[in-house]
Amino acid sequence: MNVGSTTRRAGAFASGSARSERTAAHVAQGLPVRDATLPPRSPVRLLTLTTLFPNAVQPRHGIFIATRLRRLCDTGDVSSTVIAAVPRFPGAYRIQAGIPESEETFGLRVYHPRYANVPGIGMRLQPRMLAASILGEIRRRGLDAESFDVVDAHYFYPDGVAAAHVARALRLPLVISARGSDINVIGDLGFARRAMVAAASSAKGLVAVSQALSQRMETLGMPADRIEVLRNGVDTGIFSPMARERARASLGFTGDVPLVLGVGNLVAEKAWDLLIRAVARLPGARLALVGEGPLRGMLETLAHDLAPGRVRFLPNMPQPELRVAYAAADVTGLPSLREGWPNVVLESLACGTPVIAASVGGVPEILRPGSPAVVLEHRSPEAWSEGIERLIGARHEPSAVHAYAAAFGWDEVVAGQAALYRRIATLRE
Repeated sequence: MNVGSTTRRAGAFASGSARSERTAAHVAQGLPVRDATLPPRSPVRLLTLTTLFPNAVQPRHGIFIATRLRRLCDTGDVSSTVIAAVPRFPGAYRIQAGIPESEETFGLRVYHPRYANVPGIGMRLQPRMLAASILGEIRRRGLDAESFDVVDAHYFYPDGVAAAHVARALRLPLVISARGSDINVIGDLGFARRAMVAAASSAKGLVAVSQALSQRMETLGMPADRIEVLRNGVDTGIFSPMARERARASLGFTGDVPLVLGVGNLVAEKAWDLLIRAVARLPGARLALVGEGPLRGMLETLAHDLAPGRVRFLPNMPQPELRVAYAAADVTGLPSLREGWPNVVLESLACGTPVIAASVGGVPEILRPGSPAVVLEHRSPEAWSEGIERLIGARHEPSAVHAYAAAFGWDEVVAGQAALYRRIATLRE
C-alpha cells in the first residue's frame, strides 16, 4: 500500500464527521458539494509526464516546465511525481545515455525510464512506446492509480498522446499543456494532428501558454471549451538588471560598441540567419548567440562571411549566467518563425534589456504598444537593422524595462493552474 494513500485515507476518516455536517449544510442551502474524496487542504497529487525536463546531463532541457511546476508545488496546493522518459536506440541518443534512472531536480523527484525510439522513423510509434515505458515505471516504483489524482502532461506530441493512454489505463482525469512547437509545427503532420486531437478530446482540461496558441489549438479541432490560457511568468529574483560594464567584462566583451544578444536553440525555426544579416549591416555592432543545435556550423559560416570577427557563439548557460548575458546586451533579438510564449522575451526585459522580436505566436501579447520593444512583421535584414538602431537610440532606462517585465509575475498564473487541477481532480472516476 502506498504510504501517501494511507495517510490521506486516515485523515479523511478522522475528519469525516465534520465534513458530513458541512455537506448537509451545503445541500440545505442549495450550494455545490465538494467531492468528499478530496479534502480542501490536501494537495492535488499530480502524475507529471513529459519528455522535456531538466536533468543532470541537460540542465536547461525543458526548464520552463520545471520552473512552473516548482512554483505550483511551492503553494502547497499541488504535489507532483515526475516521469520524464528518455529515448534509447542502439548507436543513438548518446548524450541521453548518461541521464540517471532517477534524480532530484528543482526539489522534485524525477524518474527517467527508457523507451525505444528509432531515430527519424519512429515518430508514429513514439506515443505507444512512451506510454508502455511510463506504465512500467509506475509499476516498478510500487505506485498505482490510488497514488495520484490527475495525470498532468506537458507538450502534446508524443507526451500528451502517450499520457492519454496512461490516463485511460489508470482511469484518472487528464490535463494536457501545449507549449508551442508541438501545436505550431507537429500539428501540421496529419497523423500527429489526428492523435493530438483525439488525446485532447479525452482530456478534462487543456492549457495554452498564449491566446494565439489557444486559437491554433481550436483550428486543429481541439475542444475550445476545455482550453484555458495560462501564460508563463518570469522570476525577477533570478532575472534583474546589473551594471552593463560589469556584465560585459564577465563575458569577455570589451569596448562600448553595440551588442545584440540571441538566446535559443540553433535550429531553423529560430531564424538566427536573419539576426546575423541584420547585425552585419550595423558597422561595429557585435552579436552573441547563446545556444546549441544542428545549424551551428552553417551559422558560423554565414557569420564569418558577413560579419567576420563580430559574432560569438556561446554554449547553453544556467539561469544566473544567462542573466549576465542579458544585462551585457543593448538589445535582445528573437527573429523566430513560430513561438508559443517565448520566455526569452520576459527574461531579457527583466534584466533591463529591450527586445526586438518577430510578430509571431504570443509575442504581441507580451510586447504591447508602449513596451520597451520593437515588434516586426517584416523579415528583411534592413527592417531588423533599423529596428535595432531604433531601440538602441531610444536609451530605455533598465529599471523601467525591468518594471514592465515584473508585471508578468507567476502568482496569478500559479493560482489559476492550481485551481484548474483541483477542479479536474474532482472528476476522477
